[in-house]
Amino acid sequence: MELPVTGKPHKQLAEEMEALTSLDVDWRSGKIWSFVYFAGDDVAQVLKDAYTTFFYTNGLSPMAFRSLKKFESEVVAMTANLLGCSEAVGNMTSGGTESILMAVKAARDWARAERPQITAPEMILPVTAHPAHDKAGHYLGVKPVHIPVRDDLRADVDAAQAAMTDSTILVVGSAPCYPCGVIDPIPELAALAKDKGICCHVDACLGGFLLPFLRRLEYPVPPFDFSVPGVTSISADLHKFGFSVRGTSTILYRDRNLRRYQFFSQADWPGGLYGSPTMTGSRPGAAIAASWALLNYLGEEGYMRLARIIMDTAQALIDGINAIPGLQIRGKPDMSVLSFDSDDLNIYALAEAMEARGWNLELLQRPPSLHLVVTPAHKEAVEPFLADLGEAAEEVSSKKPAPTGTAAMYGVLSTLPDRTTVHSAILDFIEGLTRPDQS
Repeated sequence: MELPVTGKPHKQLAEEMEALTSLDVDWRSGKIWSFVYFAGDDVAQVLKDAYTTFFYTNGLSPMAFRSLKKFESEVVAMTANLLGCSEAVGNMTSGGTESILMAVKAARDWARAERPQITAPEMILPVTAHPAHDKAGHYLGVKPVHIPVRDDLRADVDAAQAAMTDSTILVVGSAPCYPCGVIDPIPELAALAKDKGICCHVDACLGGFLLPFLRRLEYPVPPFDFSVPGVTSISADLHKFGFSVRGTSTILYRDRNLRRYQFFSQADWPGGLYGSPTMTGSRPGAAIAASWALLNYLGEEGYMRLARIIMDTAQALIDGINAIPGLQIRGKPDMSVLSFDSDDLNIYALAEAMEARGWNLELLQRPPSLHLVVTPAHKEAVEPFLADLGEAAEEVSSKKPAPTGTAAMYGVLSTLPDRTTVHSAILDFIEGLTRPDQS
């Protein structure tokens, strides 16, 4: 694959790229249950207009692009107010993973300064915590210590307390966790951290822009934000239930002194004085501008309207799935993220049967289950989805087909006792993603 000698005309490229969208899942009609958070054509147009206006701007230099300084500071301030502390400080990032990396870095560097006797820092994570925390630990030299969840699928606080050592610098809870949509007992986890004088991070990448509005709609949302004593940082993704463009998240800190440990500076570079608040240097200003525009476009009323649609849709799905023989929702989800499993059916074969009907569901493991992230795009998909799911469940129950493809791979790899082999298979898969498809 080489760079073409002669460039293609714009029209030809546009037609070629449009044709390639046929390879993708139909996200507009709710056929996919992850990755895309579509809130309507009006929202999409607001994002496109803002994005293209600020297409060439760079968040690395707020002095050159003062508009971006206004946008980012106001997005952070609005998010801080939503999450229970108007005095909280923070930054926008490229996504939940970078937000979590920043929280772990700030905790690590705080410990280096305040607890220099700690030479091998550790952080306590429920097994349901997002792997971005493990990635952060891998990159930053902070050992993840995994604790189990209780029967209700929330973090086991007693296990967290037992896992505490003199090297613990950070305790993590999710609001909610990705696998089953339940919120960990944040007040209890934060109290452990506060008693020990260490950091407590709440991963609200999923819930940060939905849970505050559910609370206002009088849904029973457990405490999770800066209103909880001991919570020191929160990550919340704008590109999830904030409905912004991909590549936008926030990381916030209760205390500005802790946030300073997130920063990087170089005072002696011949290229000039250099400072960066987050992991990346250059940052797409268009994403910052689009997020600001959307928050101002939707406002509280817009987010409340979308929250009602989302939760009505999620409840209809929960009731419908539980009514299908052999299927049950795992736990009691606190918002519109849920998973379901079966004691009787091969869940991966069921996923394959649904894929044959045009539905793309995420596969989970330990236990085998299927995952749904419910957005406004799924409002009209509930009835056809449940009809196909009931039909597929009956088919799998009667014919007992053996899974093939990805479903079969999950069935095998999720049960292998030698996890080294599984890690190797994941790396092989990732390596193959950047090989051009010669077909």
